[in-house]
Amino acid sequence: MTKFNNTMDVFKLLEKTNCRKCNKPTCLAFAAAVFQGQRSLSECPFIGKDILKAYGNKNDKKKSGPDRDYAKVMARLKENIKQTDLKSRAKILGGKFSNNRLTIKILGKDFSVDIKGEISTDIHVNRWIAPPVLNYILSSKGLALTEKWVPFRELETSKDWAHFFEHQCVKRFKKIADSSSSFFENIIEIFNGKPVENHYEADIALIIKPLPLLPMLICYNNPEEEMESDLNLFFDSTADKNLPSANIYTLSTGLANMLEKLAITHA
Repeated sequence: MTKFNNTMDVFKLLEKTNCRKCNKPTCLAFAAAVFQGQRSLSECPFIGKDILKAYGNKNDKKKSGPDRDYAKVMARLKENIKQTDLKSRAKILGGKFSNNRLTIKILGKDFSVDIKGEISTDIHVNRWIAPPVLNYILSSKGLALTEKWVPFRELETSKDWAHFFEHQCVKRFKKIADSSSSFFENIIEIFNGKPVENHYEADIALIIKPLPLLPMLICYNNPEEEMESDLNLFFDSTADKNLPSANIYTLSTGLANMLEKLAITHA
């Protein structure tokens, strides 16, 4: 059975009519969803049996355990989205609503979900990104930022996740920063990061916005003489009110994964 190496492998098989019969806004968006395992190639009405036979017709039964779990989570979240007034949520979340679609900014890029729960975005969507963002849309209290920065462990509901966060997020961010000279340049250029000054006496400090009401402050101190380098991640004190702690952990881990890939590429 032939496998897809990238989104363009799928896109080449499509009619490129942007008919939306698959409930995706464009054929390219559908191709990306197929490559990521979120959609089946058979959902395109123009795909012939010979192509399906060659490339397979993936379904949940053939997916691995994590893939099945992810598909179930996404299906549940999309059903909840369908029952949500996205127009009223847009005002709470710092987004906008038009053409039956709610759009918010993720790391400076547009992320949209329509009233049917279908996602379209300018960034790569994976299992680290999509569920936390949909949960943000569904559950955020929309609290105004206090600009009081605290580490993850000091958020009120972070107890069960604090240990994992330190190892899977903070230490990984630090390792990447230590090993990649282009780490902070990548964050500023690709993740729309903004340098700031006078935060915890850090040599380098910048803020990124994984979500409109979930800014992250990254502070890094270079190694000096016999002292090791130091990196800390901080969130606004309202963070776990605007997104559950479990989702903050998942989203932050996803960012660490993306940064690791960038560091490898630029290395």
